[in-house]
Amino acid sequence: MLEKLYNKFKNLFGYEAESKFFAPGRVNLIGEHTDYNGGHVFPCAIHRGTYALVKKRDDKKFRMYSENFENLGIIEFLLDNLVNEKKHKWVNYPKGVVRMFIEAGYKIDSGFDVLFYGNIPNGSGLSSSASIEIVTSIILKDLYNLDIDMVEMVKLSQKAENQFIGVNSGIMDQFAVGMGKKDNAILLDCNTLKYSYAPVILKDEVLVIGNTNKKRGLADSKYNERRAECEEALKDLQKELDIQSLGELSVEEFNKSEKLIKNEINRKRAKHAIYENQRTIKAQKELMEGNLEEFGRLMNESHVSLRDDYEVTGIELDTMVEITWNQEGVIGSRMTGAGFGGCTISIVKKDAVDKFIENVGKEYKEKVGLDADFYVVNISDGAKKL
Repeated sequence: MLEKLYNKFKNLFGYEAESKFFAPGRVNLIGEHTDYNGGHVFPCAIHRGTYALVKKRDDKKFRMYSENFENLGIIEFLLDNLVNEKKHKWVNYPKGVVRMFIEAGYKIDSGFDVLFYGNIPNGSGLSSSASIEIVTSIILKDLYNLDIDMVEMVKLSQKAENQFIGVNSGIMDQFAVGMGKKDNAILLDCNTLKYSYAPVILKDEVLVIGNTNKKRGLADSKYNERRAECEEALKDLQKELDIQSLGELSVEEFNKSEKLIKNEINRKRAKHAIYENQRTIKAQKELMEGNLEEFGRLMNESHVSLRDDYEVTGIELDTMVEITWNQEGVIGSRMTGAGFGGCTISIVKKDAVDKFIENVGKEYKEKVGLDADFYVVNISDGAKKL
């Protein structure tokens, strides 16, 4: 595959690429919509992601091309005009990262030519945007010899998504993509950025991603609305409680104080954020102790909360998860990512995988009318120069 990309780069730009980089996608095992609420998440990097072939230029021009959007051709912009332009579509993600690096004081004095190729389905909720942001970050670090560590690159990539793209997302996606570790998930406290790795030991099981093929665009989904509802709930609680985020509350404390939240919908949103945070901490403990069945049960519980209290699932995700729960060899299943379409994550016994994919695909198509895609994924390391 890389050889084909090298040839494509040469055909496009007229010379050979000098270096290649890779950033994975991510899947979140449990802990959804907790990151921007100051709670815990439990994601891992996966072996699918974004490849980038690059050559530095002597002038101030950037030329970017994506195999995934070949109909758009090469998109160009200049170092002194780093603004979000609608017509530049996907290029606004790497462009935003360049801008954030410069604003943070890092010296970038020329452009580069780059060819991107991603094998994460776009709009699937497996973090294709964070993957392209982080791969751009490691390109910048390498080409311009920048003294910057991965956590700082993660923060600047998130800032690009928040301020340049306009999606109020938390830090989980970029953190998992940048800090991933093979065969480990990351328990991340999004309030403090304290993190620890937890081995995901699957002896007779595998992780299976189910793509509903219901596309979802984060920026124009109800993502920002959910975030605002949680902020309103927090404000109500702060009238009597000394807290900075919903993630600071235990389930018991929330149950005592929930009546402070005047709006019933906001109360449901806060309930999900707080219960899900505690569920995530418990799930990591169960996994460390080898209690995979209990981990699976908590995954199922997480989906129910996202469906009923947070209301971010939708007919496609619910249908796929409910079909999955009825299959033989399934340990647990839930939606993963922001919701409103995208993917599910399931833990499935190895010897049941083929039947699982066949059955769920068939029944899902009958009920929803869409063809589902399935990927058995390995847990991989974070972004790196190849």
